[in-house]
Amino acid sequence: MSHTIHHLKKLRLQRSELAVPGSSTEMIDKAANSAADFVFLDIEDAVAPPDKERARKNIIQALNDIDWRAKGKTVSVRINGLDTHYMYRDVVDVMEQAGDRLDTILVPKVGVPADLYMVEAMVNQIEMAKGFKTRVGLEALIETALGMANVEAIAATPGRLEAMHFGVADYAASNKARTVNIGGLNPDYPGDQWHFALSRMTVACRAYGLRAIDGPFGDFSDPEGYKAAAKRAAALGIEGKWAIHPSQIAL
Repeated sequence: MSHTIHHLKKLRLQRSELAVPGSSTEMIDKAANSAADFVFLDIEDAVAPPDKERARKNIIQALNDIDWRAKGKTVSVRINGLDTHYMYRDVVDVMEQAGDRLDTILVPKVGVPADLYMVEAMVNQIEMAKGFKTRVGLEALIETALGMANVEAIAATPGRLEAMHFGVADYAASNKARTVNIGGLNPDYPGDQWHFALSRMTVACRAYGLRAIDGPFGDFSDPEGYKAAAKRAAALGIEGKWAIHPSQIAL
């Protein structure tokens, strides 16, 4: 056994993770009462540009008004990408107005460790300025060729990082992969075309004490396809999977 051992940084139940657009207060309320272990309130892909500000305000209100912990939920916010002009306001507004009610921030399209350092520096300063006693964790969404090429270095990032997620849709686009549906299998490929990416990310997570989470399965009318994808991921060591529709939670 090596003398270098990275123990699990933070234990959280994350079997089913429900993605919820921040622009819909109705969906947020339903998510709070769902059977999901983990809920992330989205300001990124699920929200159109004209609705970003409203979604951010909805999320802040939901964090303050709903007792997520009493409902047995871990609650996260997916911020906009670091290359957008929305990101800084996502972090500042959510952290300043509801940071003590938030468990984690999900950072999309992480490509290099410095992407996490940027968000962590902002969170550190806001927590100190506000005097929060709780500590918000970070989760990295690996969904580009650059992110996968640097996944071990990202996993080794010190500080708040708790988990990594595999974002199959943007990963496929980044690699110019040919797909039939989000998270599904291309019949022209003799095997599981996501095996390498999921396995590599999972190994990096286990080596550095992080939780490994699989992303979405797009066809919510195909429960058997969802279950098959979840079983393949679990066989590799993945401990949870996104649900992009409430019907996928129980699967």
